[in-house]
Amino acid sequence: MKRDVNHSALAVAGYTTPWTVHPGELVSLHLSVGKPVRGVEIQRLDLPVPAATDWRIEPEALPAQRAFDQGSFLRIEASELAQLGRIQGISFELFLTRNRGRRTITEIGALKLTLEDGTGSLERDGVALHSARFPERSWLTICLAEADGCIALNVRGHDTLSPYEVSERFEDWAWPRWQGDVLLGTDRALSQQTLNAKFAAVSIRGDIASADWTFPTLLPSAPIPSSSCPPLLLQAVNQPTFCMTSRRWDGSSFEPRLVPSHYDAIHCHDDDAGPLDWPPSYTATIPRDAASGVYAFDVAYEGGSEQIVFFVSCTIPEARLLFVVPTATYLAYADEFLPEHLYEWKCEDRGQRFAVDNNLRSLYDYHSDLSGVSITSYRKPKATLRDDYRYPLCGCPHNLPVDLRLLRFCRHNGIALDVITDHDFHARAPDCLSGYAAVVTGSHPEYMSVEIEAAIRAFVADGGSLAYLGGNGFAGVVAFKDDFMELRRSPLEAVRTWDGPVSEQSLSITNQPGGPLRARGRGEFSLTGGAISLMGFSCATPFTRTPESYEAEHAWLFEGVEAATFGETGTVLGGAAGYEVDATDLHLGTSPDVKVIARASGFPDDFVHDPSRWYVGGEAEASGRRCAEMTVRHLASGGLIFSASSVAWCGALPDTGAMNDVGRITLTLLRRLADA
Repeated sequence: MKRDVNHSALAVAGYTTPWTVHPGELVSLHLSVGKPVRGVEIQRLDLPVPAATDWRIEPEALPAQRAFDQGSFLRIEASELAQLGRIQGISFELFLTRNRGRRTITEIGALKLTLEDGTGSLERDGVALHSARFPERSWLTICLAEADGCIALNVRGHDTLSPYEVSERFEDWAWPRWQGDVLLGTDRALSQQTLNAKFAAVSIRGDIASADWTFPTLLPSAPIPSSSCPPLLLQAVNQPTFCMTSRRWDGSSFEPRLVPSHYDAIHCHDDDAGPLDWPPSYTATIPRDAASGVYAFDVAYEGGSEQIVFFVSCTIPEARLLFVVPTATYLAYADEFLPEHLYEWKCEDRGQRFAVDNNLRSLYDYHSDLSGVSITSYRKPKATLRDDYRYPLCGCPHNLPVDLRLLRFCRHNGIALDVITDHDFHARAPDCLSGYAAVVTGSHPEYMSVEIEAAIRAFVADGGSLAYLGGNGFAGVVAFKDDFMELRRSPLEAVRTWDGPVSEQSLSITNQPGGPLRARGRGEFSLTGGAISLMGFSCATPFTRTPESYEAEHAWLFEGVEAATFGETGTVLGGAAGYEVDATDLHLGTSPDVKVIARASGFPDDFVHDPSRWYVGGEAEASGRRCAEMTVRHLASGGLIFSASSVAWCGALPDTGAMNDVGRITLTLLRRLADA
């Protein structure tokens, strides 16, 4: 279903291809606008004072209001079907989820099988031949075929506890001939919302040949071939979800690589939105001597301007420190819907409102049928990725603006950093770490691929260091493929988000398990020493040094810090420890060589415990563990791992030209690591 971009909240929206670019490469800006564009320039955002570049920008297609398709479905084109001769029947497996209003299950020529509020109807040329209630969330096999020249419909259920079958022949209605596409999940005019359902085992029979399709467990890069010879192509339009349990899944395995036939279903949703293909409005070639960093096309229109952010990633080490931009986290959060009936907004943000107005979904949201959104693309507007973004749940900066605060602080204070993104890191790991003394993270490196985590783990094992300057990091597995990123959530993560069934944790991009990194024997506890302990959005608290922090091994970190308590102010909830904070737990994998050097406590009651933790001492012990724990780990390799343990830490850095204790600690740490 095509819809025009709604620009009520945001006059300019767009994306770049690629999102991460290297010096010497071309970057394209793809725009949809609600007001005429007055000018475009490229700005560098990670300087103490953002500044325009003199890079040449070439106009391409005239910026205009664009449209995008929403809702996924399946299509077999008439040109493919012609190889089968005269079509005599179609069958497929169907698992209906939550649908409201009128939807189309399949349309083949003059025949249409529809669903309206739970009732399935077979129609020929708009005349209803038969209607029956179709069960929801139960696998059905549907067969629509020619029988002695007439139309026959058979719908058979596979729930042994609730037998279901419809079998009808329509003697007065001849099997129609047609020349056209076969569609599953939508109507020919593409005028309705698409069907929320899983599909599997599609088969079409002709008088010359037949074609059968088994859906792959791995996300395909092209139309899906049938098993016939020559193969016929089936198109999965607008990015449905692959690697889903089918009728053959029996609970004996959760591993699609072992039992691919159990995972040969795909799930279509009426709010799926695949990568966009808007024409480029402007292009620019990044100079070969361009510094790595955070950039944006600044698009001016009458009454204001908007920034479309992209990243220039380093290719040759120039500094001793490598800052990893958490683009996986940025993309997971991008255009979060945050339904107001579930979440109280503490501020308005135009990007968030744009997401609502356009029915967009992030990887924190669920589809209209209540299944979770698990795959996304950077080829879409990311309206919440701005340096002035304010997160409605806390009314504070979040993600990019907090990380920009760190980068601007470092640039102002002479800390040299090369910049690489998660997306580029994944593609180039582990070689991209060669030549660096330390890896530096942003405020919330929550999601990463197994390859990124493994590369960092090997880097510190080989003598490198890690400055983890955030909270709730190294937590969730994602997979990358071209412009796609995929995230499957587990019940362990079901705070404020959707949780998927355990049987559908495997990623369609890799077929490897999704969910928490710690479930893979990796991640937070065994690397950084701690993991998320609390989450809340009301206020942040300061840190207080522990007795261990005064030992010679750690005292250097607090040089120039006179008070025992620090971090009383900040742009994220007003302090250094807040939003999401980490704490150690030996039971869950914290190494004994991890030392707690500062602790924050006194969090209000609205800060909730991470549900994956349990305490042998019950509620009394849990109450005593309502804290954030800043840690240092000295490795046998000579490397060091520092954990700030708080998403709010970078937000507590001082303004440009000022200094505070959070800034002193951060500078001392980074200078020490750069000189190692």
